[in-house]
Amino acid sequence: MFRYKIFNLLGFFVIFSSCVSNNKILYLQNLEGNLPISENQMINYDLPLYRLQFNDIIDVKIRTNEDFLKDGFGAPQGQQANMMQGGMAGGDAFYMTGYTIDNEGNIRLPMIGEVKVSQLTLDEVRVKIENELKQYIKTDLDVRVKLGGIRFSTLGEVRRPGKYVVLQNQMTIFEAIAQSGDLTNIAKRDDILLIRQYPEGSKLHKINLNDRQIIQSPYYFIQPSDQIYVPPMKIRELGAGENAAQSLTLLISSISAIALILNLVTR
Repeated sequence: MFRYKIFNLLGFFVIFSSCVSNNKILYLQNLEGNLPISENQMINYDLPLYRLQFNDIIDVKIRTNEDFLKDGFGAPQGQQANMMQGGMAGGDAFYMTGYTIDNEGNIRLPMIGEVKVSQLTLDEVRVKIENELKQYIKTDLDVRVKLGGIRFSTLGEVRRPGKYVVLQNQMTIFEAIAQSGDLTNIAKRDDILLIRQYPEGSKLHKINLNDRQIIQSPYYFIQPSDQIYVPPMKIRELGAGENAAQSLTLLISSISAIALILNLVTR
């Protein structure tokens, strides 16, 4: 009878401690107390234009009418090949070819020299470079300025933690998590920590991915140099399984160990 009580108590403890409610792992829920967001509701974004800051990398392309006649409207073939090779290798395609903003907020361009770009939008930088180049080039110019990808880091309870570079101008936090292989089953989705860089320093922001209101949050879209930390649930301290199969395996192993100990003690 004593053995049966031990087995029942152990089984109850393991199963109870390893239960992770679906409400803790489902994204984008209409949580109680918040104004519901329906599936067909249109959500308007009021995003401020991103302003460049220290350590950002921008890609600057300058072409004249002669360049268009020679290469057409697409990028030169050599440049396309380099971009493809950089993307296939998983590296930072703009690190070697782009312009990194230094700690003074400047980039250094050929002919022009130092150009102050910190706290400017991409369009403002384009206009500024065009005006500087008109002193040296009298023909029509086409200046294009793009952000050299979004660099971000993920760590904690993500399946592929690491540093990533995505070649696009905007990216949501869900896209960043998908890039990292999604969160583990024991990730604390309602307590994500976003570390964001500002001109004055860094700030910590808490994010709840269980809440559908995240779509209207100013942190729904990530920015260059964002760091995303995902803490674990308390269940990790107990060493229980992430799912039913792992919990059952743990339960069987625990019962077998106790049975062996009891047999040795009662002999």
